[in-house]
Amino acid sequence: MNGMQGYKMRAAACAAAALALGACASSPIPNEKIAVAKASLQRAEQSGAQELAPVELSTARDKLQRAEKAAADRDAQPATMLAEQANVDAELAEATAQQHRSHRAEAELQASLEALREQANHTSPTASPPPAAVPQPPNQ
Repeated sequence: MNGMQGYKMRAAACAAAALALGACASSPIPNEKIAVAKASLQRAEQSGAQELAPVELSTARDKLQRAEKAAADRDAQPATMLAEQANVDAELAEATAQQHRSHRAEAELQASLEALREQANHTSPTASPPPAAVPQPPNQ
């Protein structure tokens, strides 16, 4: 092998090694994304999603569990995708729970206002004398 062919072979080997390392580096196990999804899931649970958004919360839990299994199996791409989806589903559960609480509060406020209106309509004002007539100046 002459010098140029050896150089090309070493360059090709280095390029192949760099590509292999790059592939590993571009697909790290998504521990951070899983941690973010877990935090979102906890916030959703604390917001009352168990009662107010059970379907969304269950979907988030399922995807998080599947992401953790994929990460344990060192299958980074599905683990990343599932962790991201679990995060979005948990945020949706939290937002849905918040929306339900807001609607409930609005309904309670409307009921209170209606009760006040009814009460105001049924109470009779105290009898008061009619306003005094203002004397008119005599005609000239």
